[in-house]
Amino acid sequence: MDPFVPSIGKILIVLGIVIILAGIVILCAHKIPYIGRFPGDIHIKKDNFTFYFPLTTGVLISILLYLILKIFGK
Repeated sequence: MDPFVPSIGKILIVLGIVIILAGIVILCAHKIPYIGRFPGDIHIKKDNFTFYFPLTTGVLISILLYLILKIFGK
């Protein structure tokens, strides 16, 4: 057996858990207050056109994920 195979299995398990957690977050995101409504989130609504870019929300989620991975990565 190739020594690389068990590490692929672990990576697939972690990836599966991450996908499940992302799905749960997407399903419950509308219940979390202020997500997508921070100052700096771009929302343009015209007659038959809507543009939404959650800039601040993306930055905050990125910082949060960085901190979580930094803490648990060691």
